[in-house]
Amino acid sequence: MLHGLDRAYERLTELAVAALNEREPERLWPLLAEAVTALCGGETLIYKLDDWSEDKGTLGMSPAAAAALGRLGDASLGVLRSGYPFAHHYAAGLGRAPVTARRLAGRAWPVSETAQVLADSLDLDQVLALPLPGTVAPITGCLVYRSGTDFTDDHVRIAERAQPLLAAVEQWRRLSAAAGEPAESAADCALTPRELTVLLLLADALTADAIGRRLGISARTVHKHVENIYRKLGTRDRLGTVLHAQRLGLVPTPGQATPGQARPRKGPAAGKTRGQRLRPPGTVADRDEQ
Repeated sequence: MLHGLDRAYERLTELAVAALNEREPERLWPLLAEAVTALCGGETLIYKLDDWSEDKGTLGMSPAAAAALGRLGDASLGVLRSGYPFAHHYAAGLGRAPVTARRLAGRAWPVSETAQVLADSLDLDQVLALPLPGTVAPITGCLVYRSGTDFTDDHVRIAERAQPLLAAVEQWRRLSAAAGEPAESAADCALTPRELTVLLLLADALTADAIGRRLGISARTVHKHVENIYRKLGTRDRLGTVLHAQRLGLVPTPGQATPGQARPRKGPAAGKTRGQRLRPPGTVADRDEQ
C-alpha cells in the first residue's frame, strides 16, 4: 500500500493548491468532501462545521446522502446527528485523532441504534471520524461512511494527514465569508520587516535551513521568527499561515504580486509557481518548521 499512500499524499498536495486558488468560499468544502471521501476509502461523507448536536447545525453531504437523509424522520436524523460513538469520545478530551466507530465502540457498534439507522437508510455500516484538530466541544469535522469491512490502518493514516489541510481550509473559509473583509488588517499583525521576509519565504515552501541560508541567519533564528509569525497571525501551521496572510494581503496570491512589496530573489525553485511549491502541513518542508 506504500505506493497508494504516496499517491494519496500527492493528492493532498494537489488539494492544497486547489484550495489556494478557489475564490468562492462555499465551494471549498464540497471540493474537499469529494476528494477526502475517495482518499479515505469511503462511499459518502457528511461534514459539520458547527455543533455536532441532535437538533441543530448545518450538514454538508453528497447528493446521494442528502436524498437519503431527506427521507428520514426527526428521530432517526437526531440519532445520526448525535455522532455516536465519536461525540462523547472527543468531548471527553481524548485527543483529535481519526478513529473508526468499530474500533472505538467494538462489539457495541454493529448493534447500536446509529449503525441500524445507517444500514436502513444508506446501506452503510462503517464510519470513520475525522475531526478538525484544535477544536473544542462541541466537535466539528467529517464522518466518512462505507459498507463492508472497516476502514484500514492506511485509510486512518491518510485521514490524519488530511486533518491540518481541512483545518486550514476551514479557517480560510470563515475568514473569506466574514462580511467580505478580514477580521483584522495587515497593520494589526505588527510583523517586523524580517518576519515579513520570512513569511514570504514560507509561502515559497522553503525549509528553515534554506530560509536561514537565504537571509544569512541560523535555522534557530528562523524558527524563532516563525513562532512569532504564528503567534501574531493566530495560526498553527504553514498552510494556515499562508492562507491567512494572503487574505490580509501580506503575501501575494498565486499569479499576483503584492503592491509595494519586493519579492525576495529567487532560489533553486525558480520557474515553478507558488501553488506548485506550496506543501500542505505534514510534508518534509513543514516538519522543518515545527
